[in-house]
Amino acid sequence: MSAATTRRALLQSGSLVIGFALGHRISPAKAQGGSSASAPGKTVALDEVDGFLAIGADGKVTVFSGKVDLGTGVRTALTQMAAEELDVPLAQVTVIQGDTALTPDQGPTYGSLSVQNGGVQIRQAAATARKHLLDLASRRLNLPADDLAVQDGVVRPKAGGQGIGYGDLLGGRGFTLKVDKEVTTKNPAEFRIVGQSVPRLDIPAKCTGRFTYMQDFSVDGMLHARVVRPPAIGATLRSMDEASVRDIPGAVKVVREGNFLAVVARNEWAAIKASQTLKADWSDWRGLPEQVRLWEHVRGTRVTKDDVTSSVGNPADAMLGGAKRLSATYDFPIHTHGSIGPSCAVAQLRDGQLTVWTASQMTHALRKQIAAMMRMPEGEVRCIYLEGSGCYGRNGHEDAAGDAALLTRAMGGQPVRVQWSRQDEHGWDPKGPPTLIDLRAALDDKGNIAAWESEFFIPEGAAGNVPLVPAELAGLPHESSMAPGNIIQNSALPYTVPAVRTTCHRLAETPFKPSWIRTPGRMQNTYANEAFMDELAAAAGVDPLEFRLRHLRDPRGEELLRRLATLAKWESRPSPQRNGGGDVMRGRGMTYVKYELNRTYIGTVAEVEVNRSTGEIRVPRFVVVHDCGQVINPDGLRNQIEGNVVQTVSRTLKEELTFDRSMVTSLDWNSYPILTFPEVPEVVIELLDRPQERPWGAGEPSAAAIPSAISNAVFDATGVRLRSVPYTPARVKAALQAS
Repeated sequence: MSAATTRRALLQSGSLVIGFALGHRISPAKAQGGSSASAPGKTVALDEVDGFLAIGADGKVTVFSGKVDLGTGVRTALTQMAAEELDVPLAQVTVIQGDTALTPDQGPTYGSLSVQNGGVQIRQAAATARKHLLDLASRRLNLPADDLAVQDGVVRPKAGGQGIGYGDLLGGRGFTLKVDKEVTTKNPAEFRIVGQSVPRLDIPAKCTGRFTYMQDFSVDGMLHARVVRPPAIGATLRSMDEASVRDIPGAVKVVREGNFLAVVARNEWAAIKASQTLKADWSDWRGLPEQVRLWEHVRGTRVTKDDVTSSVGNPADAMLGGAKRLSATYDFPIHTHGSIGPSCAVAQLRDGQLTVWTASQMTHALRKQIAAMMRMPEGEVRCIYLEGSGCYGRNGHEDAAGDAALLTRAMGGQPVRVQWSRQDEHGWDPKGPPTLIDLRAALDDKGNIAAWESEFFIPEGAAGNVPLVPAELAGLPHESSMAPGNIIQNSALPYTVPAVRTTCHRLAETPFKPSWIRTPGRMQNTYANEAFMDELAAAAGVDPLEFRLRHLRDPRGEELLRRLATLAKWESRPSPQRNGGGDVMRGRGMTYVKYELNRTYIGTVAEVEVNRSTGEIRVPRFVVVHDCGQVINPDGLRNQIEGNVVQTVSRTLKEELTFDRSMVTSLDWNSYPILTFPEVPEVVIELLDRPQERPWGAGEPSAAAIPSAISNAVFDATGVRLRSVPYTPARVKAALQAS
């Protein structure tokens, strides 16, 4: 490749070639650009070192990760972990992500588990490999392994002398080793790469326009397609007029399978034009509840079971004896993922092998779903990950991949690219479901919590393999498992209360197909608990920080809150302050969360300004103290926290799905607004790095603390408690006027 050849130019030529050394086992073309559903000689077993690592004859290392980088910097962190454990330079490591023919199935990229679980698996594989390489060198150099040291991928005698490189030791061969889960990993005191702020590997290409997003990807001979969506979610296609698009230049074919309707063309514009022009007759459908009665609908939905997430003492009796009793209801609306770049996928069926290029965060699970839909053996389907422009959870990427798979089959195996529109993305991706929470508590005569009861109304299924839209429309089989997920997490309290019962009512249905969206359940549950905690502190006339510390029996959490108070320059006093004159009222609010009550501690303080005349809330500053154990990349972790704050401020102040009885009506950025650049707050962060601890997740936890911190800050400024997200100007003005 010449120096002037860019990656984008190479991709436009129709090839995706990633060059790395894998000895004789896998060629670069097969690694990420080929159409074969399997890679001969390459294991993807989770218990095999070769499933995770390969070292070429040139000593370069390839890491195979089932976890993928969704734009959060995970690839950089995983590269650091592997390079550190193997004692090789960072530049010598390449990470291949989410290719079902090459990478182990480490589970979907969700739940803040990429480093905590996926990275630790890679670390164990690398430590096993390093030990094996030292044993090989011991035999070659005729020295005990304890007398050898590794530096930059070269094993040398500690006493000095000639060394031997990894490439020479392994010679491009496989390890043929089981991962030793009990292997001794590197002492954190010796870390040289982990714990350092390594610049993210993806940023330079993104800044210069050379990065290949899924939306940029193409292959030779590729056709373009658009799916023609029903005007109502449950509508049936009665007829369509194929002749209505016959005169559009570039239009190739109209594809119909059941209620799945699409147009295929030689270029993107022709596909768009044909999708807009095609005449189709659909039945009516009005199966959604009225939006104005959403919370009545949620409360009236059949409960399939109750998950009691904590139960101590007898809160009902303790409530009766309380000196002061409070109750409140909080609600959190339906959210769409709002991915900046609408979903996209490319599929090609060749020689009985289906290859799908996708931005799915769960390529191994998607492979199963597509195989079921296509009635193909799973071994004949390969899904290859390419980063999409925005993800935040299971959005429309999997459905776009299903669209493309059906259409390449309809076109005789010719590659087909499916690009969703903004209306497709907002209208047809699965949604973060609505959450309704009732809370009751009593304070004793000393102002401490004597009893706490809470009830959460949440869907029975809100995670797992969400059914593919094209499979449902086409009436094809689909592999799906709407698992409950962890949306009950953080319904229980991180505080010690003498009598408490927290119950999650699992609902038989929810208005839209649910899926995870960043911090699912944990955000909504923490929002209600921490805002109500603030209500109790105000009722007791106690400073919110002091009130939390009174009920906290966790030294690590206590340390975090005290560090937060120092960083935020917290002024000890009860809320609200009602700071008086003028249109703009200012306040600050605090939130604490121990994520899922077993990992990652977060403390936040929001500073807000509330305009009395307009009802607008501005959040100029957020302070965050973050403890996720061992920090892999401090700069990357700060990126994660900043992203969590910005996105969740948007979700708290602006975002709410709108719909009529037939379908979603918030189909663009005007009807579903998000935070703009001038509204982005300053984010002040302190990281509590604990190198001797295991690393915990950071992709979601800080988002859980944002909505309640804003609610608490608004109360501090105005004396008015906001309990319904989003906090739009109209809602704020109405609350102020009613106070």
